[in-house]
Amino acid sequence: MFSKEEAASLRQQFWISFGKYMKPIAGAEGLPVNWINYKTGVKNIFFRMDAEKKHASIAIEIAHPDAGIRELFFEQFREFRLLLESTLAEQWEWQPSVTNAYDKQVARIACALPNVSVYNQQQWPNIIAFLKPRIIALDEFWTDVKPVFEVLK
Repeated sequence: MFSKEEAASLRQQFWISFGKYMKPIAGAEGLPVNWINYKTGVKNIFFRMDAEKKHASIAIEIAHPDAGIRELFFEQFREFRLLLESTLAEQWEWQPSVTNAYDKQVARIACALPNVSVYNQQQWPNIIAFLKPRIIALDEFWTDVKPVFEVLK
C-alpha cells in the first residue's frame, strides 16, 4: 500500500512518462499535440484519459451544463458512430447520462482496460499501449468532425 504522496507521485510519473513517449507524435494535421491535455477546441467536449488502481480508460466526455444541449451533442456523436468506430477499429460504451469524477452530469463515450494498475510500473507499457492508439485515433476522428460541433456550440 502506498501513502497518498507516493500514490500521487506514481500517477504523476506515469503521466510524465506517457507525455514524453507521445511528444514526438504529431497530430492528424501534422502539428504538435499536447496528448495528455488534449484540447478539442469545443467548449464542454473533452477527451479524458485515466489510469487508476484497477483500470485505465479513455473517453469522450460531453459536459455541457444544459441537459438538452448535452443530449444534442451526444446525438450528434451518434450520427458519427460508424465513423468513430471505424477510426477506432472497436466499439466503445455509450452512456447518455453519468456522473463524472467532478460530480457533474455528463454524457460519455468510453473504453476501459480492466485489471491494470498505474501503481504497478511493470504494467505501464500495457496502459500506454492501450491509450496511445486510441488517443491518436480520436485525434484523427476529431479532425474530420470538429467543424460540425463548432457550429453546434
